[in-house]
Amino acid sequence: MIRTIAKSVLVSAALLAAAGASAQPIDGAYVATPVAAPAKTTLMTRDTAWKLRDGAFVTVNAPMREMAACQLVARDAGLLSGFTANGKAFDAAQLDACNAKAKVAKTQVAKTDAAPATAN
Repeated sequence: MIRTIAKSVLVSAALLAAAGASAQPIDGAYVATPVAAPAKTTLMTRDTAWKLRDGAFVTVNAPMREMAACQLVARDAGLLSGFTANGKAFDAAQLDACNAKAKVAKTQVAKTDAAPATAN
């Protein structure tokens, strides 16, 4: 009986420790969420491989600054709706600076500017 209780306590402690560890942000992890659904499941920026997980590109230990990583993904994946580095999300100004490097940004802006004018 005592052994069963001891085993139950140990299993519970192990499960709680694992759950707490999974809730922590991964050190060095970057998560880039594209506005449009990506056509690719992997993305390569310089020497960093990104994998698509739940609609966002994810990498660990990217050897570059956070803004540079964001801009490189935006350049290849298009506009981003969010970017997180080490568990901290970019604010609106940072995300705008990142999206300025997106190739799609210029074409989307041109399309919205070229909207047909209404005839009188």
